[in-house]
Amino acid sequence: MNIEFAGRERLIHDLDAAVRNGDPANAMRAMRSALCDAIHSGDVRMPDCVFEGCAEHYARRELYRSPELGYCMIAMTWSPGQGTPIHDHSGMWCVEGVWRGALEVVQYELMEHDETRYRFRPAGTMQASAGSAGSLIPPHEHHSIRNASDTDIAVSVHVYQGRMSRCNVFESEHGDWYLRQPRILNLDEPAAVAY
Repeated sequence: MNIEFAGRERLIHDLDAAVRNGDPANAMRAMRSALCDAIHSGDVRMPDCVFEGCAEHYARRELYRSPELGYCMIAMTWSPGQGTPIHDHSGMWCVEGVWRGALEVVQYELMEHDETRYRFRPAGTMQASAGSAGSLIPPHEHHSIRNASDTDIAVSVHVYQGRMSRCNVFESEHGDWYLRQPRILNLDEPAAVAY
């Protein structure tokens, strides 16, 4: 399902142009720029639903899926304190922009693994505030995200290479070892339930 919102066509035009670039590094750079421009310009207004949190989990709402290029744009709404465990993006690239509030993003370096056990080392933490954007290109895709605010909702917009309907999460086993668990990702109404 696609949701209409002010400035949507311009944002989609810019994302299409970036994805058509072909080279992942250049495409990511162009998409980060398009998201930052959309946030700062005020010409793009997210639909009201993306500013409504869910008490049980962070919300995932699909804003757009490109029938031609395959990428998918998801808005995520993070109520105070909500976040993710360490997770991957199932080998897909992603660009993430903070639309409102601030998010704490921790990147992890994969040190070693066997079939289901993975050893990670934190590789950096950043406080991403409104108007900032970052990207993940596999195999450097392991990270966690959290709204560190005790009072404010945060909203982020994620552009995935394809429809992100599953991923792997990594639950702490002991020390820096984690167990890999596959997760199905759902969408919250009106357009996107989280893992």
